[in-house]
Amino acid sequence: MSSVRVLVGTRKGAFILTSDGKREKWDVSGPHFAGWEIYHIKASPVDPNRIYASQTSGWFGQIIQRSDDGGKTWFQPGTPAGEPTTTPEGMPKGESNKFVYDTSPETGKPLTTHQFYDGTPKPWEFKRVWHLEPSLDDAEAVYAGVEDAALFKSTNGGQTWDELSGLRGHGTGAQWQPGAGGMCLHTIILDPKDPKRIFIAISAAGAFRTDDGGKTWKPINKGLHSQYIPDPAAEVGHCVHHVAKHPSNSNVLFMQKHWDVMRSDDAGDSWTEVSGNLPTDFGFVIDVHAHEPETIYVVPIKSDGEHYPPEGKLRVFRSRSGGNEWEALTKGLPQENCYVNVLRDAMAIDSLDSCGVYFGTTGGQVYASADAGDTWAPIVRDLPAVLSVEVQTLT
Repeated sequence: MSSVRVLVGTRKGAFILTSDGKREKWDVSGPHFAGWEIYHIKASPVDPNRIYASQTSGWFGQIIQRSDDGGKTWFQPGTPAGEPTTTPEGMPKGESNKFVYDTSPETGKPLTTHQFYDGTPKPWEFKRVWHLEPSLDDAEAVYAGVEDAALFKSTNGGQTWDELSGLRGHGTGAQWQPGAGGMCLHTIILDPKDPKRIFIAISAAGAFRTDDGGKTWKPINKGLHSQYIPDPAAEVGHCVHHVAKHPSNSNVLFMQKHWDVMRSDDAGDSWTEVSGNLPTDFGFVIDVHAHEPETIYVVPIKSDGEHYPPEGKLRVFRSRSGGNEWEALTKGLPQENCYVNVLRDAMAIDSLDSCGVYFGTTGGQVYASADAGDTWAPIVRDLPAVLSVEVQTLT
């Protein structure tokens, strides 16, 4: 029988939840890297036991951790072989794996700058890794989306990283602005049908696509409308919260924007709103059913100033028609006095025949549905605030 492994990143460590294919009883391992923010933790689809984690701290900086045995043991790629990843006190040991933005060989300064809120130029900084995306066909290759917004790639299992500098250097970087959570590259989608095509999203700049493996990039924001920027229909400057795609549909994308749920049928060249009958079209997560490319899930939040479910009712909304027509999924979820948030990387979907859907909250609960959202149950409670949720279907 297949089994399931859920990888959870929180404000104070990582947790690994495992179950058999029935998904009724769960074993909990953790916290790994206790006390550290784990912005994202994700496994390689090529080697299920290869897991990468983004470990970060305002005091001690950014570290990439790697496990080659399904999360039982961890090490920092690039440190001497066999050296423990932590001291007994839990503090990192050895050299951190550093990311360095491409700079001018003449001046040593960043290739370009972005704007701050007052419109003045601001040099690029490296603050943290928001998202790790392992390659679909190479266990040694992995991408990292960072703040300030840039895309990096490692081809040696995270030992060294090179920036795909065509993204920041393509011309619109000077117009990017940090969103409320920072100027983060938070979404990386690799196209299984075209290895040279990558989609990314940045808050607050918008969505971008490369068709040549990252050498050149194209803003893909036509049809997006953002009320509070100087040009509401600008080429860049939109606060995209998350983008999702089904592997079988190369050209169909779904987006949860700062406001609006959007859909593209032409690989992002144009977008249409599909918010339909949602109680609010503000939210962070969006994901797609494993076997039904037109079935999508969102979790509406009251507003950009009030990050909790409308009426204090935690509801996942599902559309079986690719948007516009939505149904509330509530069975097993709290329907009163619930004021948690569900962050942009905190939903995942397994690939078992009866599709499983998982999401984590800022209240420390991870909810699971083994029947595509019809019913829900908490599989763990009282964790630190959940930042990310990923799932592996293991055979």
